[in-house]
Amino acid sequence: MLLRSRGVVAGLAAAAAFVTGVVGCGQHQDSCYGPTNKVEHVRHVKRMQPGAPGAAYGPKGPLEWGQVNFLHTTDTHGWLEGHLKEQNYGADWGDFVSFSRRMKHTARSMGVDLLLVDTGDLHDGNGVSDATTPDGTKSMPIFSEIDYDLLTIGNHELYVTEVAYQMFNEYARKWGDRYVTSNVKVLNQTTGQYEYVGATHRYFTTAKGLRIMAFGVLFDFTGNSNASQVLKAKDMVKESWFADALASKQPVDMFVLFGHNPVRQTDRASTFQTVVDAIRRAHAKTPVQIFGGHSHIRDFSVYDDASVAIESGRYCETLGWVSVSGFDASNSGFRGVVPNPRGVRNPSRPARPGSRSPFVYSRRYLDWNRKTFIYHSRVGGGEGEFDYHSGERVTGDIGKVRDELRLGDVYGCAPQDWCISCAPFTDKKKNIFPGVIFPAVSAVVLNKTRADRSRMILGNTGAIRFDLHKGPFTYDDNFIVAPFRDVFLYIPDVPFDKASKVIDQLNKGPVSKRRDLVSMPVPEDECTNPTLGYMSRRDIREERGVVRRQEAVVPGYVTKDDWGTDGDDTEHSEIPNYTIPPYWEARASFPKDGSNPDKVDLIFFDFIKTKVLNDLGAGYTDDMVQCYVNCSFSSQDFMLPYAKLAWQENKDNCPVV
Repeated sequence: MLLRSRGVVAGLAAAAAFVTGVVGCGQHQDSCYGPTNKVEHVRHVKRMQPGAPGAAYGPKGPLEWGQVNFLHTTDTHGWLEGHLKEQNYGADWGDFVSFSRRMKHTARSMGVDLLLVDTGDLHDGNGVSDATTPDGTKSMPIFSEIDYDLLTIGNHELYVTEVAYQMFNEYARKWGDRYVTSNVKVLNQTTGQYEYVGATHRYFTTAKGLRIMAFGVLFDFTGNSNASQVLKAKDMVKESWFADALASKQPVDMFVLFGHNPVRQTDRASTFQTVVDAIRRAHAKTPVQIFGGHSHIRDFSVYDDASVAIESGRYCETLGWVSVSGFDASNSGFRGVVPNPRGVRNPSRPARPGSRSPFVYSRRYLDWNRKTFIYHSRVGGGEGEFDYHSGERVTGDIGKVRDELRLGDVYGCAPQDWCISCAPFTDKKKNIFPGVIFPAVSAVVLNKTRADRSRMILGNTGAIRFDLHKGPFTYDDNFIVAPFRDVFLYIPDVPFDKASKVIDQLNKGPVSKRRDLVSMPVPEDECTNPTLGYMSRRDIREERGVVRRQEAVVPGYVTKDDWGTDGDDTEHSEIPNYTIPPYWEARASFPKDGSNPDKVDLIFFDFIKTKVLNDLGAGYTDDMVQCYVNCSFSSQDFMLPYAKLAWQENKDNCPVV
């Protein structure tokens, strides 16, 4: 499978000439990262985006359907095209449109409820979202094609003022009371007052009569622009509207507590326990179903006998599934089948052993690919009968956006994979930081008027958001690897002895909060705690008998949560995961004899300016800081020039492996 580009770059000499002229990127943005080389895609998989790989094999067995069932997305970050270079996650948003409609139809035919929930972070991570101004201009209409029952806001909707206004003025209005933001307000530019982005809570009755009260709670985020306000959870539960909601005489059969908020109670960012405790003071036994996000992991956590929580990964890699049974006329208004739908597997596990609650649950983490979607949608005709016209239309819309934004334009052919955390941070052959980021910023981040000065470049590891895969390096990959617009600043002529100590001080101090758990050493960020049992071969029971897979198990998620290791819908082998430091340093133009210079230009992202000044200490003030290349040149602008410099071999005939 090939992505072919038209046009030839005349070797490394021409590429090097391009790099030395990169100082002009801010004034001539197309020369930095704009469209140049048109890509001709070859379709090898039915539907999905052209060229996206299909999964090697499918799920381990059917889902357990209960009386009320949930599909959960979180931290999609604009990945609506799916993963064009990863077979486990090749489905696009159009495939999810078809799947969600199929699953809704299945629920209706069974006489049960199915609710769709999203817990935010829709921006920053992919060109479909980030190649427009403001971010989300093209991606948000596509995202809105899913008929969600509940949605809430993430912190990545609040960093940039224009994005916060986008959510407040457009999408909160579109989604109405389904968009629940219990502790987030945005400035109404008309009234001059801060107002809740969406509803503070939602009370509604499902198709089968289940009466639900929902709260949408963002973690105690502090990195927002002044266009928004985030109320701490401990203060939110003291608000009069919250007390009135819990004291309402309207019967509540289930609370849904959802938010961009880690579900693990021991996670210092999580505030769900505060809200659960407040609910329990008024409703001791009513089930509380929790949906979280933010930490980019698969996780399932038990809060009490009638309260469980799921977190469903990131980047359209995972679709979460939860089912619940135990409702009848004595404890609810449920009008569907009792005790369970027939002809399918049903949830049977209490929240924890010895529970006296009548409610039982199941949970599953689905890989985001068409093989998974087709299998679980139970369509008899398989591939040929799966797609709805609406799903095909959305797939086409994604393709049109990619073409319009020229996201498939190829800038180089990456000769191998580099990862963020599957190899030690010092591994130059496999880790993306010493393997790609350090040489890239050393070569490209250059002020020509100071090219003779030694320089040290500092950044936070959380600014690099995804692994770099072997194959065509496209305009889209530029956003996938480095989606943020962090401007390169500098202080000239800093004594080397002082500058060289900053990196250690940064890594010993508190971590900058915007990237939060992505830039911190979180062992669970990629794949949580594998067991040998999950790495071995075994018979896989599928709906139509026993099938022994002949394919090798491919690397992917191997998850351990409060219920053990049986939550992953598809069997995978472990991906190694190493701790990485919060900050990195690269050096350039140092003396060739190996000695240290007397002074260096100290270059750093504007995002970490305050920390750098603090670590430099007395005598270093804000007025000493200048833009390094220019005041537009940012962390989005060094990868494409580097690809033109380093990865031109096989560029015009570069395979996706």
